[in-house]
Amino acid sequence: MKEIVCKLLVIGAGPGGYVCAIRAGQLGIDTVIVEAGKPGGTCLTVGCIPSKALIHAAEEFDATQKMLAGKNPMGIRVEGASIDLGRTIAWKDGIVGRLTTGVSGLLQKARGKIVHGRAHFRDGKTVEVETETGQQIIRAETVVIATGSDPVELANLPFGHRVISSTEALSLTELPEKLVVVGGGYIGLELGTAFCKMGSDVTIVEATPQVLPQYDAELVRPVMRKLTEGGIRVLTGAKAIGLADNGEALIVETADGRQQSLPADRILVTVGRRPRTAGSGLEELDLDRAGPYLRIDDRCRTSMRGIYAIGDVTGEPMLAHRAMAQGEMVAEIIAGKKRAWDKRCIPAICFTDPEIVSAGLSPAEAQAQGYEIRIGQFPFSANGRAMTMLSEEGFVRVVARADTNLVLGLQAVGAGVSELSAAFALAIEMGARLEDIAGTIHAHPTRGEAVMEAALKALGSALHI
Repeated sequence: MKEIVCKLLVIGAGPGGYVCAIRAGQLGIDTVIVEAGKPGGTCLTVGCIPSKALIHAAEEFDATQKMLAGKNPMGIRVEGASIDLGRTIAWKDGIVGRLTTGVSGLLQKARGKIVHGRAHFRDGKTVEVETETGQQIIRAETVVIATGSDPVELANLPFGHRVISSTEALSLTELPEKLVVVGGGYIGLELGTAFCKMGSDVTIVEATPQVLPQYDAELVRPVMRKLTEGGIRVLTGAKAIGLADNGEALIVETADGRQQSLPADRILVTVGRRPRTAGSGLEELDLDRAGPYLRIDDRCRTSMRGIYAIGDVTGEPMLAHRAMAQGEMVAEIIAGKKRAWDKRCIPAICFTDPEIVSAGLSPAEAQAQGYEIRIGQFPFSANGRAMTMLSEEGFVRVVARADTNLVLGLQAVGAGVSELSAAFALAIEMGARLEDIAGTIHAHPTRGEAVMEAALKALGSALHI
């Protein structure tokens, strides 16, 4: 068997891995990348991209349904509406196919060699890959582990038949009449809302007192209101016990300690994700861990010389853009450049209805770090563009130091606010002060004006509220 010898071996072609391999190739590093599935990882194939496609289709159908019901204040009416979920999934798969093909092309352009198969460590410099044609040995000077994550499976609700993960939910070709979602985090709420808009009867079961527990109550309130208005039943402080004896319902223990049976055609479990390390031989390397995750330093180095780790396998936040940034940085470090992980903020987005975006510190987080703060908040109900788009719910909020007006955090909840994430992150990364945002001319009429208005509010000189 002929061995492959390279300077850099990247294990996993998800967002972190493929960006690392592309940048390494651009820098002239002899690079091999190993991937068991399609390039793009969870994000492109069974996560970010397909879920957003399904969410958009659901929103379009929901808007059409409201026109059909005569609930559209603009006077638009339609005659009849239906959704073919199989065709919707085919459209989604087409987008995924275009993107994964594009990633393969970019890797080839960067002269990265792709090996299709599952990698298993022999030692810190050598892996064995099970390919369709047999075993392939790869020896490398440096290794980057970018194996990603998998959905967490509950012991009392193992995946199979009616119990599904987000992966299976994104491939359903028939709409479940009754869907129960276990887990009220962003994945559960995003998919639960989408299926509700397409016509499913949805119940969400969340163990904590609030859905989206990673966000403060003020941001979650508009989302919770829309969930209720849309007909989604939300049980907080409730625990999933297991399937009923007939297997056709989920037994839950509600906040008052009573047990309740929830009939379900499908039970979608979205209680988190775990690092994908099983079967890779990582146990034999005895790398330091931070809980279940690989421990890394500010250069993404593990405890073993010459081995780096990036993305979900290193823990929270499990976000594709974090993995991409780490991948690009590591490639440059391997090429001899001086780089270190020093991000002031990593924006997080929840594609619910309405959307939530957060960058930097929330008010509570800033206060917990000892800052005296000032807050400016501007509602979309006072924003002309939001009014013209029938989406006045939500607000933009800015958090700044009281002594210097340095912006510590920016948050928003509202329709389409995900597109504000770049402006939020840029303001914090560049050390903007309230005066910088307030003094920047924002185009009118746009939702982005609310960012300027929030800064003005924090300065005590609000114009439109």
